[in-house]
Amino acid sequence: MREPAPAGSGSASSDCCEFWRSVMGIKGLQGFVAKVCPEACRTVDLREMAEKHRIDHPDSPPVIVVDAMSCVKHWYTPESWVCGGQWREYLAILEDFIKAFMAAGIKLVFYFDGVVEEKKRDEWIKRRFQNNKEIARIFQFIKTHRKQPGREMFTIPSALPTFTRFALKSLGQKTVCTLQEADFEVAAYGLQHNCMGILGQDSDYLIYNTCPYFSIEKLHLDRLVTVMYSREDLCRALGLSLTHLPLFASLLGNDVVPESLLEGFWQKCLVTSPCRNNGYNRRTNILLAVANYISKLPCSYSSLKHLEEMLPLGSDKTLLSQGVETYILPGQRSPWILPNITNCQMFPLQQQTAMCQDKEIFQLAKEQHIRSENYTIFNILSNGEIKCSNSLEDECDREIPGQALIYRPARQHIYSVLLESGKDGDYPVVKEWFVYFGNPLRQPELIQPVQPSIPGGTPSLKTLWFAKGPDVEKQRYRTFLACFHLQDEMEELQALEAPVAAFCCLLAYLMMQVSSLSLEDLNAFVALILCLKGKSAAQLAGVFLISVIIVQGLKVKMVSRCFLYDFGQIV
Repeated sequence: MREPAPAGSGSASSDCCEFWRSVMGIKGLQGFVAKVCPEACRTVDLREMAEKHRIDHPDSPPVIVVDAMSCVKHWYTPESWVCGGQWREYLAILEDFIKAFMAAGIKLVFYFDGVVEEKKRDEWIKRRFQNNKEIARIFQFIKTHRKQPGREMFTIPSALPTFTRFALKSLGQKTVCTLQEADFEVAAYGLQHNCMGILGQDSDYLIYNTCPYFSIEKLHLDRLVTVMYSREDLCRALGLSLTHLPLFASLLGNDVVPESLLEGFWQKCLVTSPCRNNGYNRRTNILLAVANYISKLPCSYSSLKHLEEMLPLGSDKTLLSQGVETYILPGQRSPWILPNITNCQMFPLQQQTAMCQDKEIFQLAKEQHIRSENYTIFNILSNGEIKCSNSLEDECDREIPGQALIYRPARQHIYSVLLESGKDGDYPVVKEWFVYFGNPLRQPELIQPVQPSIPGGTPSLKTLWFAKGPDVEKQRYRTFLACFHLQDEMEELQALEAPVAAFCCLLAYLMMQVSSLSLEDLNAFVALILCLKGKSAAQLAGVFLISVIIVQGLKVKMVSRCFLYDFGQIV
């Protein structure tokens, strides 16, 4: 048990609905480029580009860095998307995706979000509540029509990004979990490694001065043809230079600078803009007006300070410079920012601020995090914080608590394993940002770690991670089970195959924690692991197992627990 935090502890659902990051960035910019300056949208053949890259860079094979979080919804194509769980079908889709690029001699590197930076917390919370509204509409549709909605209401099944990381690793791909905002690290990797391009769907990639940006949305996998968005053509259409783009993005509102601070500035730009067109919507006219305004400004720090003075009284005037700074990659300079505060550090999390003071443990956790071998552990050890995004749960169904609450007792045990207690026996509290009905997310919930019941006490994390031998193996297994209150069932569970034992562990915990689950519910979950084992992706395609279960009379609420269904399919 190298990693004490199992999938059901909360990490499995921690990034559900994070595909919404694919529409993050600058509101309206992607559509603006397509409609107002289509010359910036070039159809390209990735095979031809790869061949040209090999000729121009004989010592550097063509590499595309993939913003995986903005690609997940494009990879996940099974029709029964509400229920989720088509693990083998999904694995086959990813394998076909990889093979198409390999056939063209293109290597892929997949990046996943690993943190929510504090300066972007407010935007993260805003998007979580928006996701809640979308999910509520899905359940209302199911209750009204007794079937799942069409793809137009699509939201990814719970835990899919987490499992996508492991799927890609199982297919031999390089996966990276970030220590900073993913788009920054993707852009930095693309620049530093002379990559052929970035594949994703985030308008922020039009702003970074990095390698070319390719659209996953426009990708025709069979021909490896897609759209490349040209920063240079965008600048020509707007009358700007590449240097202007970080300021342009920040003055339009992004993950750092809220739009509410900019309404007055936009109005001033609209009044003075010669580019205003009654045939365009307001957002398009704002983009043109802001570009026109800043095109006349000297590219200097004093110009930025002048713009900060135009923000509303009482607002944080440093947000504008922070917004600009987020687009400046390592080794780059910006005239808008003083050289001594230019963002030049790839990884801002520092050892001296960590909850874990053991350097060996901290370093291993960090390495595992970057390699996508764990997701939440490093965040807990580094700053004592954990987030869990939206799950596909019906907020109107109060009979079963949200998964965030169901798995809290297990998480408390896991926290005590990860965090050493002080001399007085007290543990540091863990800050949880978990999305569930009734949580206003105004501040983190402070959760106290609780020691699991283990004869002889809880082994140290150093023992669990670094010690060897059969006795340590037993300690690891016992500690794992104790986190789920199942330490007394160790002998029975050890007799099972590891994947089946893991499934039984989660299911037993779920049945203990939720008294309203019935025998029929239990049978439905067990059927998943027993009936589908050994079947190929082709055999499973089109099998709407959960839909059948719903028709037979189980509550619609079971769809909201599909994170366990996903886990059952994986094992």
